[in-house]
Amino acid sequence: MNAAKLPDGGILYDELDEDDDEAVVVGELVVGPSAAIEWNEALRNESGLKGADLIAEFVKHLPNAPGVYRMFNEAGDVMYVGKARSLKKRVGNYAQGRVHSNRLAKMVRETAHMEFVTTRTETEALLLEANLIKRLRPRYNVLLRDDKSFPYIMITGDHRAPAIFKHRGARARKGAYFGPFASASAVGRTINSLQRAFLLRTCTDSVFESRTRPCLLYQIKRCSGPCTHEISDEGYAGLVQEAQDFLSGKSQTVKATIAGQMAEASEDLDFERAAIYRDRLSALSHVQSHQGINPAGVEEADVFAIQHEGGLSCIQVFFFRTGQNWGNRAYFPKADPQLTGAEVLNAFLAQFYDDKPIPKQILLSEVVEEQELLSMAFCEKAGHKVTISVPQRGEKKDLVDHVLANAREAHGRKLAETASQGRLLQGLAHTFSLPYVPRRIEIYDNSHIMGTNAVGGMVVAGPEGYVKNQYRKFNIKSTDITPGDDFGMMREVMTRRFSRLIKEEGLPDRGALAVTSVEDANDAAFPAWPDVILIDGGQGQMTAVRAILDELGIRHLVTAIGVAKGVDREAGRERFFVEGRSDFSLPPRDPVLYFIQRMRDEAHRFAIGSHRARRKKEMIKNPLDEISGIGPGRKRKLLQYFGTAKAVSRAGLTDLMAVEGISEAVAKQVYNHFHENRAS
Repeated sequence: MNAAKLPDGGILYDELDEDDDEAVVVGELVVGPSAAIEWNEALRNESGLKGADLIAEFVKHLPNAPGVYRMFNEAGDVMYVGKARSLKKRVGNYAQGRVHSNRLAKMVRETAHMEFVTTRTETEALLLEANLIKRLRPRYNVLLRDDKSFPYIMITGDHRAPAIFKHRGARARKGAYFGPFASASAVGRTINSLQRAFLLRTCTDSVFESRTRPCLLYQIKRCSGPCTHEISDEGYAGLVQEAQDFLSGKSQTVKATIAGQMAEASEDLDFERAAIYRDRLSALSHVQSHQGINPAGVEEADVFAIQHEGGLSCIQVFFFRTGQNWGNRAYFPKADPQLTGAEVLNAFLAQFYDDKPIPKQILLSEVVEEQELLSMAFCEKAGHKVTISVPQRGEKKDLVDHVLANAREAHGRKLAETASQGRLLQGLAHTFSLPYVPRRIEIYDNSHIMGTNAVGGMVVAGPEGYVKNQYRKFNIKSTDITPGDDFGMMREVMTRRFSRLIKEEGLPDRGALAVTSVEDANDAAFPAWPDVILIDGGQGQMTAVRAILDELGIRHLVTAIGVAKGVDREAGRERFFVEGRSDFSLPPRDPVLYFIQRMRDEAHRFAIGSHRARRKKEMIKNPLDEISGIGPGRKRKLLQYFGTAKAVSRAGLTDLMAVEGISEAVAKQVYNHFHENRAS
């Protein structure tokens, strides 16, 4: 890596090393952050300058070239990532105090270090900026939150008879992917209709290989039966191609072809074949008609509308593909309340498409400042023309208005929920005499059946409700715990949770973490340390928890509250255990009581769900999985030959060697696994 050192610890990168294991690739540009960190640590403290004075020194040596800059505080945390057409001019604005808000002025004052990357074009800078923001999540940027992966439809490409599946996550398997869909249910409904339209299989490859006769789906005309060659490979390939064409936007062509085939069959008086084509056409029409609004003039587009009011932004996204509405999703990005809706939407778009396919058309509710630049960057990334527009009339304008109405409704609901949550947190602080309103509450519960498959669950709540990406489950591992010992389980969960928290985050400075204003609350990141932990249990559980907190030296940093079920386990009669007070109950209609009950029930739901998933995994566990060297291929051959794992366990050495792909050495390994006390 070639890096030119700027005065006072800044770094201007020119050529970057593609071999860096943390490299980010944007086009032909490669950024390696790990190398940057090494340079920072060596140079960070060489200068006593800070804030605007430090930035002014950087500006003297910056080029009039496009690029990306990062601003760091004294702790080495990235506070802001920005891009510029001219690094010298853009960064110079900070040195001269040209900032939009008090929040950014505070950021400038805290700046203790900067890093710069030059790019060949401004579009490269835009793409790199979006990538770094998503990875580093700087506190002063607009942040895309709740960025859960979208489900897709996948048609496999590594089998003689491709299957159609719902897919989410990395695209590791060879095949064609279509989406995104806003929800798994939308994918399920679409696949259900596509099965009837194109008769593609939905079974796994292992089931496909083991079939000796067509399954029920073939009988009810939901599959063409390629497993037993009810249809030729060429005929099935034609159905697969039609399905891919339909999902790729050629729906009218596909429907016209099927209609022609139906007419041809009718002319030949083959009414049974004509009826099959008629049913397929009906299924395709169902796909395009049952998903709400389906504008005829919008074949492929994403529609964005923003409602920005009361310090909260809601961006509603609708997805249209092949003339179909594939669902919608609401986002609530974290942003400076002083930004305009157009500025928030502009920053949101680049991050949104950082890891998603880009459609040919993007419709917006507001004009964004970098509309042309975004279009150029998306064209470069997607490899096809991408138009971004704000419709002023006609069907597209009606469509954007519909999306905007949904954004307003979601925005109103979120504001009401947030206000209600804030009041409940204040009530919780008052009821339990907390020194400040808690920002992070962790609720713990255990689940097991007679001590088996024991799981501890932790759910997290904050000012905006449940924070599901912070949930954790703990598979109870200790062999010293007596089955059913809830106290022992809680000790293990607490020890593992807080030992790791101390190792990763260190001990918190409660004074520094205290939030004193709305601006500070919006600015601060969601804390890693809990203010309050709720334990589903009484005095015995609390004794175990406090002992662990004492051992770790953090009892004074976390308020632990025990919630014991009331007499006859009746809801509303719970007893609360807090250090320094006698146990007590709350009035039956107290809103704080309902709040705690809901949090406890969420922890209970999560713990039970984790326990059931673990128990199910144990129940369906195959004994062959425990044998070293027996992978999916050999396991499938053994099961196909013998029928069940139990039959494999009873098989003799000679019988095992008769299976294709099972050598004598492997056969002995399998035999010895099931016959440990016998001579082989």
